[in-house]
Formats: sequence, C-alpha cells, structure tokens
Amino acid sequence: MFLIVFVLFSILIVRLGFLQIVYGENYSREIEQKIEVPIDSSVPRGKIYDSEGKLIVGNTPQKAITYTRKNNVTNEDILETAKQLAGYIQKDSEEDLESITKRDKQDYWILLNPDDAEKKITEKDKTKIAEKDLNKEQSDKKLYELLRERITEEELKSFSKDELEVLAIYREMTSGSMLSPQMIKNKDVTDREFAVVSENLNSLPGVDTSIDWNRYNAYKSKDASETLSSVLGKVTTSKEGLPSDMLEFFESRGYTRNDRVGKSYLELQYEDVLQGQKQIVKNFTDKAGNLIESKTVREGQSGKDLVLSIDIEFQQQVEKIIERNLASAKIGQPYMDRAMVSVMNPMNGEMLAMAGKQYVKDEETNKTRVADFALGNMTTSYSMGSVVKGATVLTGYQTGAISPGERLNDRPLKFKSTQVKKSWNTSGFGLINDLYALKRSSNVYMFLTAMRIGGQQRYVPNGPLSIDKVEGINKFRHNFAQFGLGIKTGIDLPGEQTGYGAGQVPPEAGKVLDFAIGQYDTYTPLQLVQYVSTIANGGYRIQPHLVKEIREPSNDGTLGPVFQEVKPKVYNKVDMKDAWIKQVQEGFRLVVNDSQGTAYGYIKNKQYKIAGKTGTAQALYDGPLPVNPMTWNVTFVGYAPYDNPEIAISVVVPWSTTDKTHVNLEIADEVFKAYFDLKEKHTEQL
Repeated sequence: MFLIVFVLFSILIVRLGFLQIVYGENYSREIEQKIEVPIDSSVPRGKIYDSEGKLIVGNTPQKAITYTRKNNVTNEDILETAKQLAGYIQKDSEEDLESITKRDKQDYWILLNPDDAEKKITEKDKTKIAEKDLNKEQSDKKLYELLRERITEEELKSFSKDELEVLAIYREMTSGSMLSPQMIKNKDVTDREFAVVSENLNSLPGVDTSIDWNRYNAYKSKDASETLSSVLGKVTTSKEGLPSDMLEFFESRGYTRNDRVGKSYLELQYEDVLQGQKQIVKNFTDKAGNLIESKTVREGQSGKDLVLSIDIEFQQQVEKIIERNLASAKIGQPYMDRAMVSVMNPMNGEMLAMAGKQYVKDEETNKTRVADFALGNMTTSYSMGSVVKGATVLTGYQTGAISPGERLNDRPLKFKSTQVKKSWNTSGFGLINDLYALKRSSNVYMFLTAMRIGGQQRYVPNGPLSIDKVEGINKFRHNFAQFGLGIKTGIDLPGEQTGYGAGQVPPEAGKVLDFAIGQYDTYTPLQLVQYVSTIANGGYRIQPHLVKEIREPSNDGTLGPVFQEVKPKVYNKVDMKDAWIKQVQEGFRLVVNDSQGTAYGYIKNKQYKIAGKTGTAQALYDGPLPVNPMTWNVTFVGYAPYDNPEIAISVVVPWSTTDKTHVNLEIADEVFKAYFDLKEKHTEQL
C-alpha cells in the first residue's frame, strides 16, 4: 500500500512540474488576459425646428444618478450598495413604489431572509425535482419557482417603507446589462442629492453621477396641451427603454435595452437621424471581472436636427380657427365632435399645416375637453361627397364618356325598382355643361357620366340601370388613384390609413353612381389635399412630407449646416391631357368666384384668387357614441392663387345633423387669410 501511494504521489509531482514548466507561462498569460467589453452611452437627441427656425422640440438637461454593474458583483453586494444609496437619495415616490412588481418583492424577501427561505424547500421537494430529467440549471430554476410560490402575501406585505425604497433602487440596479450604465434616478434629483452622492462615490461601487436629458415641447399651452403633439410623437422614458414590440428591431441595430427611442410618429419615423452617435467606451477586465482599463473608441455626437416644412405660427393659427369654428358649429349638434385641416404646398409636397381638434370626454372627471387630433388627417377616413367631382369629370374625359364642354340633361333619374336619384336642386338644372356641373355641384351630371363609364350610354325613364358595375368601379378607382384617392399618400409618418372600399365590388350598380359623387369609398383628409394639389399643379401627384431638411447638430442654439435636403418626390403624372385638367381648374375657380358657385357666398377673401370644390355627403354616423343615425359630412378642397398655386387645403367636418351648416367653408376662408397674412408679415420682416 505504501509503495502504491508513493508511486501515485510521484506521478502527481511529475505532472504538476510538467504543467508548471511547459504550460505555466501560457496559463499565466491567460489569467492576466484582458477581456474587451464595449459599452455605449447615450447622447442628447436631435432637436425639431419649424420652417422659420423656431425650436419646437428640444432637450432639457437634468441631473442623473446611474449604476454600472461589474461582472464579479453579487446580488448581496448590490443590495448593500442600494442600502447605502438610499441614505443619500429619495426614491419613494408613488411612481417608484408602484413600479415594484410582485416578482421583485419575492426576490427581495428571499435575499433578506435566506434562512427562512431555505426552510420553505424540503428534502422531499428536492428529491421530487431530482427525479425529473433536468440539468442542474433547470432543477435550480424549478426549486426557485417553488420557493417564490410559497412566500405568503403577509410576508410580502411585511416590508417597511424604507425597505421598499431600497428595493426600488435595487431593482433598477439589477435590471441593466453588465458594465452598461443603468439609470437609478433622473427625475427631480435635487442639488443636495447630486452633491452628496458625488462626494461619496468611493464608498458606492458602481454608482456615478451624470447629466441626462428630458424631451420637451416648446409650445405648451396653459392647459398643458402641446401644439402638433400627436404628429411629433413620443420618446420612451429611461424606465421603458426599448418598446417590447420592437425589441428585436432595435437590438439588431445596436441598441441596448435601456436606450430611449422614438416610439411613435415623427420621433419614430426619424429615429435613426434623431438618435445620434453614441459614445463607445471599451472596458477591459481580467478573468475575475475586475475592471483594468477604459478606453474611448468613439466620441458621442448629438442627434441630427429636423427642420419641418410647417410654420409653427401658422399651425397655431389653423388650430385656433378649427377650435373656434367647431365650438360655434357644434351647438345643437350631438355628433359633431371633430374637424381636420390639411394644408400643403401643391408644387413641392411640403406640409404647411396639419391640424385637427376633437372633443373627448375625460374618464376621470367626466368633463369634455378639446384634444389635439392632427393625426386624424391620416388615420381616419370619411365619405367626402362632391369634392371628388373633379376626379369624376376627369375620369369621364379619360374614358371617353364625356368631352370638355359637353351638355347633359340634369333632371331627376328614375330607374326601375330604385329610388329617384337627383341633384340637390330637386327639380334639376336642365341642360348643363361640365363647368356648370362643377360650379353648381350637379349630382345628375356625375350620375350620367358614371352610367356611360359603366357601358350604359342612354338613360331611359323607369328603365333598368344596366351598367357593368365591376368595369365601372374599376375604371373609377384606377383614375381616382392617380390623384391619390384610395391609396396611401406616402407621407413621412407611420400608421397612415388608406380608407375603406378599395377592392370591394358594389352590391348593386347604383353604388357606382354614388361613388361618382363621393358617397361610397372613404378617403382621409390627407388624401384630399394630395388630390386637389394634383389638380392645382397641372396633374402631378406629389408625396406630402413634414420634414424639409436634416441639419447637423449645433451647440450654440442656432441651426447647423444642412446634412440633407428633402427633395420633392413626384409619384406620377396623371394620364390625362393638360387641357382637360385646365377645364376642371376653371370649374373649381367658378365654384368660389362665380355668383352661382356653391362656395361664392362663404369664401369671402376672393382677393387671394381661391379655387375649390365644396362637398356634402350623407353618411352613417360611426363615432364614439353608441348610436348610428344618418348624418352629413361637410368638406372642402381648394388652392390659391388659382393662376400660380402655392397653398392647397382640405377641410373635413364629419357628422353634422344638417346639410345646411357651412362650417367647412368658414374654416377654409379663415385658413387662406391666415396663410397670406402671415406670408405678408414674413415679407415685411425681411
């Protein structure tokens, strides 16, 4: 036995000597080897300016306290640091305490009561888990889940307020990635808290003080509403980090989970521009996880700034015009709760204003308030009525159904087994041409045009309506789409709606006639302004856009150099003769400027050379109230000056109980005046 032991020890000594002499240096090098860990830190987000260089959205610097977790730190070490930090800062607000989950409390209880926690798992439990075909990691997880389930509600409620404050800090510390700064507190950090923590950093391993930023809208009114807020969008908070539904998308682009990002509309659409270039620091650690050295690989740079095509002063005026006129028109109108206005430069697609207002009921106070509804211009759609008759007439020209100047007989149309179809002048206008039909908004002229497009050339009183409804509706939709009706406009915002009806075959042929007067498919206010812009500029459908320029960041409060200018994007030239478009332009001019025009008495600022088209559509109410009466949508599209257009607008006010309201035209008239008054003001300031 002695000889065997002697031989074994001799072999072991020889082996250890071999390892020490032959591989010792390699193993020593491996132990001392640096491990490279890249860390990125956030930078201020790019600002948003209006077309005149006025700051709309900026960043307010704010004091912040962060924690960076090292590789070799245990949960017990973190808890000790959290207890120390709780003595220097306050983190016991209602928001802080409400963010603590049941799982957080369970983990915290186990950490504070290791002996009691151990008693909750019996040997029988361990044996039962061991009998399952699980590896050690899976077994430990199962036992831990069992332990958490056995913690009682009384035990979870046993925490004092001070202990919950420590937990609020602890959960923030453990929620971040290794060696990645995690925000502990960046809201309402007092000067005293910032100073005390800064003085005690040596006794608070991993804790640091820094400057964070908070996004703000410079145009915030007394009632806390923000101009253009719904279009500008929101940015996640430091607690939210990356949105869960876009986690993989952002992580694939190098973001970390606690990064703040744009989560809606402009902030989301231009995230890659606004986010900026994060500072990248490489931390080098040894095998034990001890930090050896830090090296800055790339300096951070603030996000690039956006310059919008919107003049914020004009935007505010349009919002006031909508709010004032809607409030007046709403009296005695139980369903009229919203109005939208889109304003666009028809020559280059720049959005000059995108405004909307909506009456909403506050669920907490049960009081009605006026909310921003600018997004309604692209996210809601309605039957728009006679404003589409310009597209109907042009479709008639293009298909050969009618020719410019052709006369048709406007009188009530009676088809077999259907209700009479007629114009608003119930006795009819008699023999009229296309210009008169546009000026007076004849329905029958459009019905007869639609019949010819569908293959029925003659109207026979009390005879059948024998058009090909599929061919008719397809021809209409094909041509309407050339103007942007029924398809996305392509605006630089996510979430645009196309409206309803596209692709559907009408249940009966009469619906094709309704389509011709804007009472079948639905469109968005934004589609309307693109449509009228296409007529105004001679037939070019242009992409609407809110961002005019992207600028390099600047530190002195002024706009930096231009990084990128957004050029006009023409989608298509309509497949129609220039002379045909000019004919419809003349019809639109007569609507406003001829004494018989449907807008003549309500568009008073004729000095601006306004052209346009009125619309009234009977539609089923489908708003927030639990009723479905028949209502009226009143609309308007127009542009000015008609001989050299620089502004095009659409106005949509749905769900009136009467077709006698003219709130759509009153809004339009004031918007044109506001635009040209502001233009004159800017000219005088030059």
